[in-house]
Amino acid sequence: MMGTKASFLAERCKSADLSFLRGDYRGHGASSGDFRDGTIGAWLDDACALFDHLTEGPQIVVGSSMGGWLALKLALARPDRIKAVIGIAAAPDFTEDLIWQNLSEENRKTLEQKGELEEYGLVYTKQLIEEGRKHLVLRGALANHACPVRLLQGLKDESVPPDYAFRIADSIGHDDVRVTFIKNGDHRLNREQDLAALWCLVGEFV
Repeated sequence: MMGTKASFLAERCKSADLSFLRGDYRGHGASSGDFRDGTIGAWLDDACALFDHLTEGPQIVVGSSMGGWLALKLALARPDRIKAVIGIAAAPDFTEDLIWQNLSEENRKTLEQKGELEEYGLVYTKQLIEEGRKHLVLRGALANHACPVRLLQGLKDESVPPDYAFRIADSIGHDDVRVTFIKNGDHRLNREQDLAALWCLVGEFV
């Protein structure tokens, strides 16, 4: 929650006299817990708890990477109060489509046998992959998605393929969806021009 994008939005919202809520999921940032114990369902529970207890009225939900998945899930769970979703390099279903499907047979066996796999400095657990399958949204769940969705995607993103944004858009069952590509943007999208593009999307709904 102390990252560049969250801090930027906090300052901009304060200046615009808008309420703003940010938090770290369990096992992330300032929150307690071990990341290895985390699952998509647990982090979704965290998001729902924060939303239900600390916000009121209509809300715009912004999520980056995994947060984009959780933002879409939260909008499905709270359709009456969420008026727009903004995804930044959104990565719904990443446990299945960006991790599991890209693992070699050897790494899959390691994950199955040892319960976790460390690759490129990241730790993936068997629990994360298996529990994530309960929350997949790109296989029909988003057909019932009701609120407007805006997706901001860098064309030089090496974590989430740019065409993933098209797949998300195609999965949503209504037409109020727009994808904005940033030519030289990476996965973080935290440069000054990236943040300006993000604020434009927020401003559309404010």
